[in-house]
Amino acid sequence: MVIGALVRKIRGMLDENAEFEANRIVMKALDIPRTELIIKNKEEAPKEGAERAIKMAERRISGEPLQYILGETEFMSLRFKVNRSTLIPRCDTETLVEYLLEFMDGKPANILDIGTGTGCIAISLARYNKNVSATGLDISGEALRTALENARLNGVADRVSFAEMNILDETPSGIYDIVVSNPPYIETDVIDSLQTEVKDYEPLSALDGGSDGLKFYRRIVGQAMGLLRGGGMLAFETGFDQGEAVSELMKNAGFEDVKIIKDLCGNDRVVAGKKHRNP
Repeated sequence: MVIGALVRKIRGMLDENAEFEANRIVMKALDIPRTELIIKNKEEAPKEGAERAIKMAERRISGEPLQYILGETEFMSLRFKVNRSTLIPRCDTETLVEYLLEFMDGKPANILDIGTGTGCIAISLARYNKNVSATGLDISGEALRTALENARLNGVADRVSFAEMNILDETPSGIYDIVVSNPPYIETDVIDSLQTEVKDYEPLSALDGGSDGLKFYRRIVGQAMGLLRGGGMLAFETGFDQGEAVSELMKNAGFEDVKIIKDLCGNDRVVAGKKHRNP
């Protein structure tokens, strides 16, 4: 089977985003870049590679996210390894990273990233601000191994470190300029209604935010004052309907200048506020 026919076969197996996903699957299975996919369109595909592509397409049909099948994704124009121990980075989270990059404006910052997953937040902040040092915490040792691989992949392993911690039972140490988190925020009762590729494949520990979705926000807000230096920032990603609730939690804890930032779709996505400056 020539490469072009293989792409068409995969495309016919898929539904939504068929052309894009078929191209990505064949590129991965044959280990070729997009330019070769086009140039070598009429060349014979290696038998093993073609079989691998078919198996990958079958996994996609079953509902497995494309990112897990490929083993990687793009975030902030950077490459990140992903697997089923990590939440897949999403473009919504770029709103949080971009806000913090603007807040730092290139200045030095020591950052704590709680629930780091792939490390995409801490790594992106360090990649785009060479004056950043960061620590990422996560309950999953496997996720942390992936995060370390991503730090090396993106050339920031000298400035980004990781540690295993259950934030609900333990309290981090140190003083930071920024505490940031994209915590689990889906209400427990809602999880079963999510798309198959989310509820059946992504780690439950990265999704379940308790009965009202705010369990981790309460915990982190309660810890953050003791972790931040004066004028330091606490910043969260939130669900589209959680901005006001998280904002109130932060205001009640004494944070100042609390803001709700919307994503590109106009939904509440980031809540951020500052610790008062020491007199």
